[in-house]
Amino acid sequence: MSPSPGRVELDGAWWPRSRDLSHELPALADVLDPLWGRITRIAVNPRYWPIIPPRIFANGHGVKVGWFTSELDPHKILLLSGTSGRWDLLVIPPETTALSAARLMAAASANTAAQSTATALMTAEQADAPATSYDAGTGRLGRLVAAM
Repeated sequence: MSPSPGRVELDGAWWPRSRDLSHELPALADVLDPLWGRITRIAVNPRYWPIIPPRIFANGHGVKVGWFTSELDPHKILLLSGTSGRWDLLVIPPETTALSAARLMAAASANTAAQSTATALMTAEQADAPATSYDAGTGRLGRLVAAM
């Protein structure tokens, strides 16, 4: 797997179970580290994360975590690997229904030049999605999609 060409805004999507980065980021990095190469840094926009840990541990090594307000879309997470480069993932809010999450994952993983920004995808989904409550039947399995 390799990161997308520079013309594509997103490399995939991540659907965390909560807004607790101390708990969610190690699980994400544990999965992606062997696939993409050693992840060394992660960056988020703090708008939707109440606490941002300065460092997490994944696969036996430390990963620095930082934040950017104006430089990083609030609906995106950035992962850096010293060997493989950069990946930008759409962050699907934990409270999203399975149907909406599936549409967002497919849109974020599309390898097309006309792909939208993370915020544009979220805005379009919120406008198109029916007003529904939490989808209790999701099982929350397979919550990461990263199509390269």
